[in-house]
Amino acid sequence: MQKNITIIRIFFILSFFLLLSLKNSLYLSIAVLFLWGISVKEFLRLNKRVIKSIIIFNLGVSIGYLLMALFKNINPYHYLIYINLKVYALTYFVFWFFTKVSPVQFMAFSKDLGYLTTITLSQIFSYKKTFEDFRLAFKSRVFKLKDKNPKFITNTFEFFLKKSLKDADERALAMKARGFFND
Repeated sequence: MQKNITIIRIFFILSFFLLLSLKNSLYLSIAVLFLWGISVKEFLRLNKRVIKSIIIFNLGVSIGYLLMALFKNINPYHYLIYINLKVYALTYFVFWFFTKVSPVQFMAFSKDLGYLTTITLSQIFSYKKTFEDFRLAFKSRVFKLKDKNPKFITNTFEFFLKKSLKDADERALAMKARGFFND
């Protein structure tokens, strides 16, 4: 098992840096097609997750670059296609890879990284569950879109803010007790 996970780690690192090193939109397109090909059964789910993850960042960067390029009278389209393809390919690869390999197992080569990964994932799943509970509660109370209660949304945001600050303090204390900080 240890030998297999080492090979898997090496595969991940080499593949990630191979995608990172591609400097041509055509090669990136081929890499994306290859990734789609090896994940045919999970394509729709992965694609949805990837697009949801990168859409805001990519739109912000793309619009900023487009405006700057137009201001400097540069043709921005080649670079915009290239950079968006690169972000998409890297994100798709990482999401696909971690559907096949447990992030905790992948980071288990280091006790500290394994611990941090476990803490991070438990917090993500906890927040995801709480968010889903709030979403269902909101949905059960709103019949029409115009009936949205801004106070409910504000209170939910405030809850998550307070929860994240409290959880951050608790996590910091737990990490300090395990020797993560040398204060």
